[in-house]
Amino acid sequence: MFITLEGIEGAGKTTILPELVAALETGGAVCTVTREPGGTDFGRQLRAILLDPAHSGLDPYAELLLYVADRVQHVREIIRPALDRGEVVLCDRYMDATIVYQGVARRLGRNLVTTLHELVLGELKPDLTLLLDLPAKAGLERAWRDFDSGERSRRESRFEQEHLAFHEAVREGYLALAQAEPERFRIINAAADPQAVAREARNALKAALAASPS
Repeated sequence: MFITLEGIEGAGKTTILPELVAALETGGAVCTVTREPGGTDFGRQLRAILLDPAHSGLDPYAELLLYVADRVQHVREIIRPALDRGEVVLCDRYMDATIVYQGVARRLGRNLVTTLHELVLGELKPDLTLLLDLPAKAGLERAWRDFDSGERSRRESRFEQEHLAFHEAVREGYLALAQAEPERFRIINAAADPQAVAREARNALKAALAASPS
Protein backbone atom coordinates (compact mmCIF):
# COMPACT_ATOMS: atom_id res chain seq x y z
CA MET A 1 0.00 0.00 0.00
CA PHE A 2 1.26 3.45 -0.92
CA ILE A 3 0.26 6.22 1.53
CA THR A 4 1.15 9.89 1.19
CA LEU A 5 0.84 12.85 3.53
CA GLU A 6 0.18 16.26 2.04
CA GLY A 7 -0.51 19.75 3.31
CA ILE A 8 0.67 23.33 3.39
CA GLU A 9 3.70 24.49 5.36
CA GLY A 10 3.21 23.92 9.09
CA ALA A 11 0.43 21.37 8.65
CA GLY A 12 2.20 18.85 10.89
CA LYS A 13 3.01 16.05 8.47
CA THR A 14 6.36 15.28 10.08
CA THR A 15 4.74 15.13 13.52
CA ILE A 16 1.94 12.79 12.53
CA LEU A 17 4.04 10.37 10.48
CA PRO A 18 5.47 8.38 13.44
CA GLU A 19 1.94 7.90 14.78
CA LEU A 20 0.88 6.26 11.54
CA VAL A 21 3.98 4.09 11.36
CA ALA A 22 3.39 2.88 14.92
CA ALA A 23 -0.24 2.01 14.12
CA LEU A 24 0.76 0.08 11.01
CA GLU A 25 3.62 -1.79 12.67
CA THR A 26 1.38 -2.75 15.58
CA GLY A 27 -0.84 -4.40 12.99
CA GLY A 28 2.12 -6.34 11.60
CA ALA A 29 2.95 -4.22 8.57
CA VAL A 30 6.49 -3.62 7.38
CA CYS A 31 6.89 0.08 6.60
CA THR A 32 9.19 2.15 4.45
CA VAL A 33 9.12 5.81 5.49
CA THR A 34 10.42 8.41 3.10
CA ARG A 35 9.95 11.99 1.91
CA GLU A 36 10.15 14.35 -1.03
CA PRO A 37 12.33 16.00 -1.87
CA GLY A 38 15.24 14.13 -0.34
CA GLY A 39 14.36 10.44 -0.12
CA THR A 40 17.58 9.39 -1.86
CA ASP A 41 21.19 10.56 -1.79
CA PHE A 42 20.59 12.33 -5.11
CA GLY A 43 17.35 13.79 -3.75
CA ARG A 44 19.05 15.20 -0.68
CA GLN A 45 21.32 17.24 -2.92
CA LEU A 46 18.30 18.53 -4.84
CA ARG A 47 16.51 19.31 -1.57
CA ALA A 48 19.39 21.57 -0.54
CA ILE A 49 18.85 23.56 -3.74
CA LEU A 50 15.05 23.58 -3.80
CA LEU A 51 14.45 24.65 -0.20
CA ASP A 52 17.32 27.09 0.26
CA PRO A 53 16.12 30.74 0.22
CA ALA A 54 19.39 31.64 -1.48
CA HIS A 55 17.79 30.18 -4.62
CA SER A 56 14.68 32.37 -4.51
CA GLY A 57 15.28 33.34 -8.14
CA LEU A 58 14.98 29.77 -9.41
CA ASP A 59 12.84 29.71 -12.55
CA PRO A 60 9.49 27.92 -11.96
CA TYR A 61 10.12 25.54 -14.88
CA ALA A 62 13.57 24.66 -13.55
CA GLU A 63 12.00 24.14 -10.13
CA LEU A 64 9.39 21.79 -11.59
CA LEU A 65 11.98 19.74 -13.47
CA LEU A 66 14.13 19.37 -10.36
CA TYR A 67 11.15 18.04 -8.42
CA VAL A 68 10.38 15.58 -11.22
CA ALA A 69 14.01 14.46 -11.32
CA ASP A 70 13.94 13.88 -7.57
CA ARG A 71 10.74 11.85 -7.91
CA VAL A 72 11.97 9.66 -10.76
CA GLN A 73 15.03 8.60 -8.76
CA HIS A 74 12.94 8.23 -5.61
CA VAL A 75 10.38 5.94 -7.25
CA ARG A 76 13.03 3.81 -8.98
CA GLU A 77 15.29 3.51 -5.95
CA ILE A 78 12.95 3.52 -2.93
CA ILE A 79 9.21 3.49 -3.56
CA ARG A 80 8.76 0.87 -6.28
CA PRO A 81 11.16 -1.69 -4.73
CA ALA A 82 9.45 -1.36 -1.33
CA LEU A 83 6.01 -1.85 -2.87
CA ASP A 84 7.30 -4.87 -4.81
CA ARG A 85 8.47 -6.35 -1.49
CA GLY A 86 4.94 -5.99 -0.14
CA GLU A 87 5.77 -3.20 2.28
CA VAL A 88 3.63 -0.20 3.17
CA VAL A 89 5.24 2.98 1.88
CA LEU A 90 4.53 6.22 3.75
CA CYS A 91 5.79 9.30 1.95
CA ASP A 92 5.86 12.91 3.18
CA ARG A 93 4.73 14.67 -0.04
CA TYR A 94 4.50 13.20 -3.53
CA MET A 95 2.99 14.16 -6.89
CA ASP A 96 0.06 16.14 -5.44
CA ALA A 97 2.52 18.61 -3.92
CA THR A 98 4.01 19.32 -7.33
CA ILE A 99 0.58 19.77 -8.87
CA VAL A 100 -0.42 22.40 -6.31
CA TYR A 101 2.88 24.16 -5.67
CA GLN A 102 4.20 24.32 -9.22
CA GLY A 103 1.08 23.65 -11.28
CA VAL A 104 -1.34 25.85 -9.32
CA ALA A 105 0.58 28.33 -7.15
CA ARG A 106 3.40 28.83 -9.69
CA ARG A 107 0.75 28.85 -12.44
CA LEU A 108 2.54 26.37 -14.69
CA GLY A 109 -0.68 24.40 -15.14
CA ARG A 110 -1.85 21.10 -13.75
CA ASN A 111 -1.81 19.48 -17.19
CA LEU A 112 1.90 20.14 -17.64
CA VAL A 113 2.72 18.52 -14.31
CA THR A 114 0.55 15.45 -14.85
CA THR A 115 1.81 14.99 -18.41
CA LEU A 116 5.43 15.03 -17.23
CA HIS A 117 4.66 12.46 -14.57
CA GLU A 118 2.83 10.18 -16.98
CA LEU A 119 5.79 10.33 -19.37
CA VAL A 120 8.44 9.37 -16.83
CA LEU A 121 6.56 7.51 -14.07
CA GLY A 122 3.50 5.99 -15.69
CA GLU A 123 0.42 5.82 -13.51
CA LEU A 124 1.89 5.20 -10.06
CA LYS A 125 -0.39 6.99 -7.61
CA PRO A 126 -0.95 6.67 -3.86
CA ASP A 127 -3.65 4.33 -2.61
CA LEU A 128 -4.40 6.78 0.22
CA THR A 129 -3.54 10.45 0.70
CA LEU A 130 -4.02 12.12 4.07
CA LEU A 131 -4.41 15.85 3.52
CA LEU A 132 -3.63 17.79 6.69
CA ASP A 133 -5.61 20.96 6.20
CA LEU A 134 -5.58 24.27 8.05
CA PRO A 135 -5.67 27.97 7.09
CA ALA A 136 -2.53 29.14 5.34
CA LYS A 137 -1.81 31.91 7.84
CA ALA A 138 -1.96 29.48 10.77
CA GLY A 139 0.33 27.03 8.99
CA LEU A 140 2.92 29.70 8.25
CA GLU A 141 2.86 30.90 11.85
CA ARG A 142 3.57 27.35 13.01
CA ALA A 143 6.37 26.93 10.48
CA TRP A 144 8.09 30.16 11.54
CA ARG A 145 7.83 29.17 15.20
CA ASP A 146 9.74 26.02 14.31
CA PHE A 147 12.42 28.07 12.57
CA ASP A 148 12.64 30.51 15.48
CA SER A 149 12.99 27.67 18.00
CA GLY A 150 15.69 25.95 15.97
CA GLU A 151 13.52 22.88 15.37
CA ARG A 152 13.94 23.48 11.63
CA SER A 153 16.80 25.06 9.74
CA ARG A 154 16.24 28.40 8.03
CA ARG A 155 18.24 26.99 5.15
CA GLU A 156 15.01 25.18 4.22
CA SER A 157 12.69 28.19 4.39
CA ARG A 158 12.44 29.17 0.71
CA PHE A 159 8.74 28.34 0.40
CA GLU A 160 7.84 29.78 3.79
CA GLN A 161 9.18 33.10 2.52
CA GLU A 162 6.57 33.21 -0.24
CA HIS A 163 3.69 35.65 0.26
CA LEU A 164 0.48 34.53 1.95
CA ALA A 165 -1.47 34.47 -1.32
CA PHE A 166 0.90 31.81 -2.63
CA HIS A 167 0.16 29.53 0.32
CA GLU A 168 -3.56 30.20 0.08
CA ALA A 169 -3.39 29.08 -3.57
CA VAL A 170 -1.57 25.92 -2.48
CA ARG A 171 -4.27 25.15 0.08
CA GLU A 172 -7.06 25.76 -2.43
CA GLY A 173 -5.25 23.52 -4.91
CA TYR A 174 -5.06 20.69 -2.39
CA LEU A 175 -8.73 20.98 -1.50
CA ALA A 176 -9.65 20.92 -5.20
CA LEU A 177 -7.65 17.71 -5.66
CA ALA A 178 -9.37 16.16 -2.65
CA GLN A 179 -12.76 17.09 -4.03
CA ALA A 180 -11.88 15.57 -7.42
CA GLU A 181 -10.61 12.29 -5.90
CA PRO A 182 -12.62 11.62 -2.73
CA GLU A 183 -11.92 7.89 -2.95
CA ARG A 184 -8.18 8.54 -2.41
CA PHE A 185 -8.09 11.61 -0.17
CA ARG A 186 -8.99 11.91 3.49
CA ILE A 187 -9.01 15.47 4.82
CA ILE A 188 -7.67 15.80 8.37
CA ASN A 189 -8.37 18.91 10.46
CA ALA A 190 -4.78 19.95 11.18
CA ALA A 191 -5.93 23.04 13.09
CA ALA A 192 -6.96 20.83 16.03
CA ASP A 193 -4.66 19.91 18.91
CA PRO A 194 -1.95 17.32 18.08
CA GLN A 195 -3.68 14.47 19.92
CA ALA A 196 -6.93 15.05 18.02
CA VAL A 197 -5.07 15.27 14.71
CA ALA A 198 -3.25 12.02 15.42
CA ARG A 199 -6.48 10.28 16.39
CA GLU A 200 -8.29 11.45 13.25
CA ALA A 201 -5.37 10.39 11.05
CA ARG A 202 -5.20 6.94 12.64
CA ASN A 203 -8.95 6.47 12.23
CA ALA A 204 -8.75 7.49 8.56
CA LEU A 205 -5.90 5.04 8.03
CA LYS A 206 -7.78 2.24 9.79
CA ALA A 207 -10.88 2.84 7.67
CA ALA A 208 -8.84 2.86 4.45
CA LEU A 209 -7.11 -0.38 5.36
CA ALA A 210 -10.43 -2.02 6.17
CA ALA A 211 -11.84 -0.97 2.81
CA SER A 212 -8.75 -2.02 0.86
CA PRO A 213 -8.86 -5.37 -0.97
CA SER A 214 -6.49 -7.85 0.67
